[in-house]
Amino acid sequence: MNLSPRIIPPLAPHLLFKTFPLLIQTRHPTFSTLTLQDSSNIITSICNSLRRGENWEYLTKKFQSFHFTPPIIQQVLLTLKEPNDSKNALSFFHWSSRNCKFKHGVFTYCITIHILAKSKLVKDAKALLESALKNENLFVVLDSLIGSYKLVDSCPFVFDLFVQCCAKLRMIDKCVDVCNLLDENGFMLSVISYNTMLHVVQKSEKTSIVWGIYEYMIEKRIYPNEMTTRIMISALCKEGKLQRFLDVVERSHGKRCQQPGVVVNTCLIYGMIEDGRIEGGLSLMKRMLQKNMILDMISCSLVVLAKVKMRDLESALGVYDEMLRRGFEGNALVYDSFIGAYCEEKRIDEAIKLMDEMECLHMKPFGETFNHLIKGCSEVGRLEESMKFCDKMMANGFVPSCLAFNKLVAKLCENGSAKSADQLLTSLMGEKISWTARKT
Repeated sequence: MNLSPRIIPPLAPHLLFKTFPLLIQTRHPTFSTLTLQDSSNIITSICNSLRRGENWEYLTKKFQSFHFTPPIIQQVLLTLKEPNDSKNALSFFHWSSRNCKFKHGVFTYCITIHILAKSKLVKDAKALLESALKNENLFVVLDSLIGSYKLVDSCPFVFDLFVQCCAKLRMIDKCVDVCNLLDENGFMLSVISYNTMLHVVQKSEKTSIVWGIYEYMIEKRIYPNEMTTRIMISALCKEGKLQRFLDVVERSHGKRCQQPGVVVNTCLIYGMIEDGRIEGGLSLMKRMLQKNMILDMISCSLVVLAKVKMRDLESALGVYDEMLRRGFEGNALVYDSFIGAYCEEKRIDEAIKLMDEMECLHMKPFGETFNHLIKGCSEVGRLEESMKFCDKMMANGFVPSCLAFNKLVAKLCENGSAKSADQLLTSLMGEKISWTARKT
């Protein structure tokens, strides 16, 4: 990741005093020939004046001829870095800006933010963070915060404040990059900060980012709490996936699951496998199993799904046999995986045999299972069977996907059965109208 360089690099106190005469411009003759001791005395005088509570007008009169430079201001702030001096540091930051007409750089902002965060002056720290983020690139601010961390002997809490301010300002596109950069530098965010990011992203139009953040959380062993789960369930609702994964969990587990977190975690792993990120998905699932975040039965089914996705049917069947030996039963998710794979390989007889087994076992197929069979039968010219699966699908309360329906209609027309295609379309339109009426 390329980051912009810091505007003002950190400067050690001993180096500051050695170079101090060079930092004073010649248009201020009163201080142009200051000794090292004089320099130290002036900084001490500024700090003591602040500690005595001298007002801004008095400070201005006392130090109006002094030429402040970024390193000098930073050294004053660092002298006031302890919690008992944090309010004086904030006062000096504002005074030097307003009364000395000095424009602070991002590094000076970050030193002050660290001092405030370390003293738990949250409101003031957030105000400065928001101001810095509105005027500077997000990663420049973050780099400066990381670079000034040790100078102030700060606390990791400052990065939680940073992320929360980014969320408040709707800077949500780079959430995972921010988390990754912090992790590379040894800083771990709290679950509260992750929840803040998830909440803001879930409310936006970029809901796909939600799953990336949630996945990163689990990878870094920041485990979700009740609030996290509620946010993720809201994301499932917004994406229209909740019922789908309630069904996946119920049909894999054999009964309605009472743990919302299991539904969320199943959706995450399922999505990673479907996206082809199989190794990462299975690795994350192992971690979830160790923390009882997903059920054994569901994890076995997802392993079968992963093997099928890899087109390793022999291995998938081996996993399935082991699953049965361990006392688990077959379920709709496993059968759907195999039926889809057999249809893609044009092994239609084997796919239909599995569908018949499902009926004998009183399993309720997914809509996708019917779509596999409609499309697969159509592609090999078994149109009557394809139409029967289409009828059965609608009888089960599902509507064929556009892909499956178009494949069937195209094959019917090729075979000179345009009338059958028209009747099928009429039936489908009637079913959709009826289904919409039931929903409303």
